[in-house]
Amino acid sequence: MYKDKKIRGHFSSNIGFIIACIGSAVGIGNVWLFPWRVGQFGGAVFLILYFAFTIILGVVGLIGEFTLGRMNKTGPIGSFANAFKNKKLGAFIGSIPMFGALGIAIGYSVVVGWVLRYTIGSIDGSLFANDNFAEYFSILASDFGSVSWHIISILICVIILVGGISKGIERANKIFMPMFYILFIILLIRVLTLPNIKEGIKYLLVPNWSVLYDTKAWAIALGQAFFSLSLAGSGMVVYGSYLDNNINIVKSAIQTAIYSSMGALLCAFVVIPAVFAFNISPNAGPPLLFISLPLVFKQIPFGEFFAFLFNLSVLFAAISSLINLMECPVEALQDRFNISRKTAVIIIGIIMIAVGVFIENGEKVGIWMDFVSIYIVPTGAMLSAIVIYWIFGMKKFRENVQLGMNKELPKSFDFLAKYIFVIVSILILILSIMGRL
Repeated sequence: MYKDKKIRGHFSSNIGFIIACIGSAVGIGNVWLFPWRVGQFGGAVFLILYFAFTIILGVVGLIGEFTLGRMNKTGPIGSFANAFKNKKLGAFIGSIPMFGALGIAIGYSVVVGWVLRYTIGSIDGSLFANDNFAEYFSILASDFGSVSWHIISILICVIILVGGISKGIERANKIFMPMFYILFIILLIRVLTLPNIKEGIKYLLVPNWSVLYDTKAWAIALGQAFFSLSLAGSGMVVYGSYLDNNINIVKSAIQTAIYSSMGALLCAFVVIPAVFAFNISPNAGPPLLFISLPLVFKQIPFGEFFAFLFNLSVLFAAISSLINLMECPVEALQDRFNISRKTAVIIIGIIMIAVGVFIENGEKVGIWMDFVSIYIVPTGAMLSAIVIYWIFGMKKFRENVQLGMNKELPKSFDFLAKYIFVIVSILILILSIMGRL
């Protein structure tokens, strides 16, 4: 275990911590998955459900995971070990969310490699060399079709992570996240000047209340709220472990939820009106990012330039999320085996490359990501909720979350966290396994 905060590392400021958490939350999923879900489940009504779940339940989850990490000054394995009398059992259970983060990181790095290739392709012109974007993507997403781009994306993250918490993760996110928002605002301005976007804007702003009768829309909105905030008992716990005791966790959780939701909303307002303008289905799913949107950019003036801005902004968001996912197993190696940060980062990078190159095929990475996101990640989120709110208990939780706060949490928070949030986290796991998410 770490004996010295200088060895362990910590965020240099509250704003740096929040930006890093936003970077974890605003990833590729917010660019293609969120607009896809919005398009699939009624536009404005889905947005209402999503924001309600994010503010009411997502914030509770963030507060819990931040506090779990800070009170134990370690990630999920060490935190869970401290929660159980049998520390080996606790560490074993805590390894589940850690392996969930590693599993998602392995699959996610493949997709980041695709985004990197699209970014370069929008510069060298290869992306727009012909109109067959499906073929362009199918070549990239074939067996060993993106090895070099895949490895480069991991190496970029390795370099950032070797820099440590404040000089690596925090510094990178302070560049990537502002640039993401700036570039997407530029894209939004451009999209709003496109012809025929009225229906797209209407779709996002005028609720179709009949969607409320669709129970799957509620379930998907709930799952998206958890997904968008990276609630998995892993990365946010680790980031919380790097917090000083004078940081107001509740305020930080609220700010993280608000700004990451604004990022998701910004993505929706760029993507949905753009695809409506060119009669492309807003619920196209994964092909939306790699096939449908390049077709949109192909048809607008200065499209190659705006394609570059779009892919670059997605790349910033993707790397910010990937370094959070990688940090969880990196922290576990450091903490459990007392090795240097550099060695831990290199080991995780090698593991990711060794496994990831064999799932670069779009179908294989889809199967990999489905397994991890359906079974392991929701299990980690559920376990984290149970550990913090039941096993450690509300008394110990309150003692730790109150550090850095000027006033107490309302008593109603206990019921919301211990019963509603925990039950919902169990429900998400069940719905995920049943294929409802």
